[in-house]
Amino acid sequence: MMPPWLTVIGIGDDGIDGLNSIARTALDGADVLVGGSRHLGMVAEDGRPRIEWKKPLASTIEEIIERRGQSVAVLATGNPMWYGIGATLSRSMDPGELCIIPAPSAFSLAASRLGWALADVECLTVHGRSIDRVRYFLNPDARLIILSNDGETPYEIGRILTDTGFGDSELNVLTHMSGPLEEIITTKARAWGKRPVADLNTIAVHCVADGDYVPLSSVPGLPDDAFTHDGQLTKREIRSASIAALAPFPGQTLWDIGAGSGSIAIEWMRSCPRAAAIAVERNAARAANIRDNAMSLGVPDLQIVVAEAAAALDTLAAPDAVFIGGGLSTPEIIEKCWNALKPGGRLVANSVTFEGEHVLMDWTEKCDGELVRFEISRSGKLGQFNGWEPMKPVTQLRAIKNE
Repeated sequence: MMPPWLTVIGIGDDGIDGLNSIARTALDGADVLVGGSRHLGMVAEDGRPRIEWKKPLASTIEEIIERRGQSVAVLATGNPMWYGIGATLSRSMDPGELCIIPAPSAFSLAASRLGWALADVECLTVHGRSIDRVRYFLNPDARLIILSNDGETPYEIGRILTDTGFGDSELNVLTHMSGPLEEIITTKARAWGKRPVADLNTIAVHCVADGDYVPLSSVPGLPDDAFTHDGQLTKREIRSASIAALAPFPGQTLWDIGAGSGSIAIEWMRSCPRAAAIAVERNAARAANIRDNAMSLGVPDLQIVVAEAAAALDTLAAPDAVFIGGGLSTPEIIEKCWNALKPGGRLVANSVTFEGEHVLMDWTEKCDGELVRFEISRSGKLGQFNGWEPMKPVTQLRAIKNE
């Protein structure tokens, strides 16, 4: 194993004066320096080669790897292993080639400034990512620390908080932490407006819900009216049971075939935030609803494929779980899904028609699955009285691919 030749040094806004002796020795002894313009500007010119990050990032990583055998120091903000370049570099080379020297992260600094217990805080980033991811974490009394994308991010966070019923939340914007220009601005989310702020900022939110706010749990079974739909929606009772049978795990991928409103894929991702999903829907208007639902419910990373399922499946990454809510009338769909499943993968398929039920019965034998039938009623008005209104019975196939 090659000894470490690449050192990733966390640095704060206090510059090289804030580095400990180990980090300073590694920096002074490096043959090559790598970093953004702000970080490289903290080190006086001394003739050593410098590599500045370029887009795409992979091109700079290749340039770094070409320096293998030299002593290379990468300067990064705070803790390089928490939403930082250290984690990216560690995926590109043997861990033994790397030496990571972290500085306090923006999360640690913000929590210490505000007196928040970091273990009780959701630590997020919207740097280069969809800001709508924050919506998932909005709950009464929740505390969030968010790595900002730029000086506009506090305004965008304030807008989201206000639009979703958290306008009275405490919004703290911390700029240039640990440096001579450090500042903390505190106000209510609805009062932030468009005030200018430094691009280098971190946002800390203590969520305060409006009086009429109704929390949305991460447990599957959101109210049906949480989704925009045209009637093609797996109802909440069936949806909850379907997600339980699909059994989400972190890092796993779901195919949601005939996704309709996207409710299954969205609740899969909400129930396990590090899980991924691909919603396949041929109807463009429904696909637009899926996109809106994913944004509003805090899972903007949901992948949406607008295509006939039979044509699309061969191009998708292999799934760990498959849900078929539509398309059983196309004979090859269930077979393609089953063949694509990884070993240990779960298949769940629902039908409300006789024809679909026949397909599920045939496949129960082929995949050694089980059939479950749901007959659910909801209360409703019967003239001037109240009574039970039965929903359409749903037949569900559940199978695990053991080969």
